[in-house]
Amino acid sequence: MTDNKTKGGQDIIRSTPEERGWVIPEQDSEIREAVEAHVERFLGPSSSVWHEIVSDLVHIDVYKFEPTPERPFLTLVTSGMSDLPMTVPEGMEGAARAELLICLPPEWPLGQLGDSTTQGELADFNNYWPIQTLKFLARLPHQNRTWLGWGHSIPLGDSENPIANTDFIGCVIGPAITMPDEFVGLEIGDKVVWFYAIYPVFPEEMQFKIDTPNGGDALFELFEQAGVSELVDVNRKNVCL
Repeated sequence: MTDNKTKGGQDIIRSTPEERGWVIPEQDSEIREAVEAHVERFLGPSSSVWHEIVSDLVHIDVYKFEPTPERPFLTLVTSGMSDLPMTVPEGMEGAARAELLICLPPEWPLGQLGDSTTQGELADFNNYWPIQTLKFLARLPHQNRTWLGWGHSIPLGDSENPIANTDFIGCVIGPAITMPDEFVGLEIGDKVVWFYAIYPVFPEEMQFKIDTPNGGDALFELFEQAGVSELVDVNRKNVCL
């Protein structure tokens, strides 16, 4: 393993926030309206929105969609990450815009989200981490002049300090398998917005992904075999044990 490669031969993207002052977001209304219409086409109207009161660089909202007979779970989707292109490698310009989603069991105690909702008003702050994670990841590539795409892994803790109320220590970016194929990419003029799901992972899964050649592909093969999707199950099988 080198400073720029994992044991499995994957690139390590090292980035730090750019030193700058506060930047007021410039929202791309064409993209934002198209993203919201696209999401509602597949999920119906949202029941509530977590709006940012104050935003830096990009304005990230999280839309909440209630369970339906066809999708008996909650769905959370970002809007605003794709307002700006990410800093992608040369030749990857078509992957420069993205939004993120995650699904939760219908009984997940998020509380009622609204314009004036504070974190303390949520049913249980320890169960707020899916929204917190979506917002953090949606802003990360813009703040750090980097990018997020399929198979990228992001540590959010460690074995001693896992994500609240779970044994997860980070996330891997992957396919939104609970959604139809036509949902994944949205063409807006000469731009494309890609919709990725975030998969919370256990320490052994993160290490497997890092140490294995083509670790993203290998991990998602194990997920497929075990029936793991972007629907969060804190008690699910650890596919690397």
